[in-house]
Amino acid sequence: MSFEVDIGHASRRGPRAVNEDFAGALREKRGLVAAIADGVSTGGGGREAAQTTVMGLLSDFFAAPATWDTTVVLDRLIAAQNNWLVAVNRQRQLGGGWHRREAGRVDEPTTALTTLTVLALEGRGYTVAHVGDTRAWLLSGGELAPLTLDHAFDHPDQRSRLTRAVGLDEALSVDYAQGPLRVGDLFLLSTDGVHGVLKPARLAALAGQGSAQAASEAIVEAAIAAGGRDNASALVVRVLGLDAGRLEDELTRGRQLAAPGRLKVGDRLDGFTITALVADNGVHRLYQARGPQGALVALKTLHEARASDPEERAMLAHEAWLGQRLAEADAEGFIGVHEVPNASALYTVFDWHGGQTLEQMLAAGRRFTVDEVVRGAIAVTRAVGRLHRLGVVHRDLKPGNLHLGEDGRWRLLDLGAALSAHAPEAQRELHAGTPSYMNPEQWEGAPADAGSDLFALGATLYQWLGGRLPYGEVEPYQSGRYRRDPRPPSRLRPDVPIWLDHVVLKAVARDPRQRFETAEELLLALQRGASRGGVGAPPATPLAVRDPLALWKAALAVSLLFNALLVVWLLFLPR
Repeated sequence: MSFEVDIGHASRRGPRAVNEDFAGALREKRGLVAAIADGVSTGGGGREAAQTTVMGLLSDFFAAPATWDTTVVLDRLIAAQNNWLVAVNRQRQLGGGWHRREAGRVDEPTTALTTLTVLALEGRGYTVAHVGDTRAWLLSGGELAPLTLDHAFDHPDQRSRLTRAVGLDEALSVDYAQGPLRVGDLFLLSTDGVHGVLKPARLAALAGQGSAQAASEAIVEAAIAAGGRDNASALVVRVLGLDAGRLEDELTRGRQLAAPGRLKVGDRLDGFTITALVADNGVHRLYQARGPQGALVALKTLHEARASDPEERAMLAHEAWLGQRLAEADAEGFIGVHEVPNASALYTVFDWHGGQTLEQMLAAGRRFTVDEVVRGAIAVTRAVGRLHRLGVVHRDLKPGNLHLGEDGRWRLLDLGAALSAHAPEAQRELHAGTPSYMNPEQWEGAPADAGSDLFALGATLYQWLGGRLPYGEVEPYQSGRYRRDPRPPSRLRPDVPIWLDHVVLKAVARDPRQRFETAEELLLALQRGASRGGVGAPPATPLAVRDPLALWKAALAVSLLFNALLVVWLLFLPR
């Protein structure tokens, strides 16, 4: 079943001279976003505030990365619109934007505010964002329940006095509500010209009849007929079908399906024929298989020793979901993931690419030219930048997770430990990463972030050029050792140019303030090369930073020497 909705909208100005309500909805492949706003103004401008707020939100919502949490997207978009309206109102007040409403009355400033209620449907869940006294309702199982609370004074003489509105104040607090989505659910967004005169029972009766468009028109007409003295607007969304393949579905699949046992060459699984066992690390198994259409694919399953671990199941589900989102975003540099709608077991299907990982090639003694290293590093850095722009941290960049396909393209492997806004809590708490590629901050307890990815990429680039790690190998039971600055790669191989020395040393600098801040900055340094001056070499790390105990050790040594000399003088030298 695919995502399908029925949408209806109606709006009347009622006895008011101008209709300052505005509503709209936009449906995309990922889901739907709908919003309703009630403009508030002194001297005009309420309609403008409502329309620009709704239109701006609808046009930008699906431009955000699919890996971002819905509340994060809405928070940023609403905050941006609020800041713009606040600036416009301030400019009008300070710049002479005054309006005389009636002859003989004192001029007052022109201000434009708006309430806002947003409904976002993605996957099998809904999210509501709310500011002001417009409302969101959910009609499910015959009962109409409010999803929002009004931000307005309850005093009878101040019913229209808003305590929160878009454009009212720089510090805007937005209320959020989230819940599961079911086929048959009906959402109603209304302005106070509707719910101010119609009781919930009446709204439920009108909303549940006919199509969404007929229901919205019936609600608005009933509000006007009931003597409403304000603009009346209603937007109705009825859920007819739900999309599959979202994270919630993957997590459900991960809980319900059994992991397949050890598969042998020739075994069949849901139309896939196993052709080879590629890897077995005790947690996962990776198989090469031939799909129903004859194309080679890779199947990733859980080892039977970890098959019942709910955290491992959730992480495998998250990896599958994240791979599908990257495919939707057309992010090059990653392995494509395929959805299996009616899978009988827990596994993930990836595109198959022949080739080798960087780790395999280095272990086999392959020596890359400097030009090959730079071109490969540029491709990998582009992929890392795409990942970070989607709000995802890889957390395990290393030669074993960089793959050069037979088509000549570099790709990032293994998103099993990657973090996104939707990652399971257990995955967030996991101390992922390979010790030899972890930055000093992680050893001090800091969480992995985009900066730790860049450090790991820099360590990989250093090894790619020189065949060794900048700070040496670190075993899992050890902690990182950063008591010396790395030697320039040109000391390990003379054909490395000075500009590349500087880039690599900057990427793995001991002091995080000396490193690249973004993947785009590192990419630009690699692309420019020796032109335009390149980047400068990072300064040497002070001894006190590299080894805080060194000064104390030196002071102790001097003290012991002084005391030894004093003892010699007292005991053996004539006085």
